[in-house]
Order: sequence, then C-alpha cells, then structure tokens
Amino acid sequence: MNLKDAIEGKEYTIRQIDTDDEELNAFLFSLGCYSGEMITVVRRMKGGCIVAIKDARYNIDNQLAEAIIV
Repeated sequence: MNLKDAIEGKEYTIRQIDTDDEELNAFLFSLGCYSGEMITVVRRMKGGCIVAIKDARYNIDNQLAEAIIV
C-alpha cells in the first residue's frame, strides 16, 4: 500500500520509494525518507498530507505520497 492510503496516526515502515526520478530520490533521502525508516501520517489534507519522519514534520503532495510504499 502507498502512503496516500495509510491510516492517519499509525506508524508505518517505508518499504520502498517507487519513482524513477533520481533527483526526487535524493530529495526524499535528505529528508530521511528511505527504505526501513518509520513514517507516520499526522494529518490528511485535500492536496496531500503532513507526515512525521524521525523528529520532523513535512507537507507532501498526493503524487509524492503515492510513490512512498509502506
């Protein structure tokens, strides 16, 4: 399942990042978003969601949420 379908408030382990864009992969890695890392959907919004990775929160859009497989 991808992050867009994840339940709000539940902690998940990232299985993979499903994108062919190396720049996007590098950006997500710099945020701490990579395989094996824990991620939580804090809040869902119309255009995306707020996620918690490590001790930080980020606002990601739905397209990016679909690329993160948990």
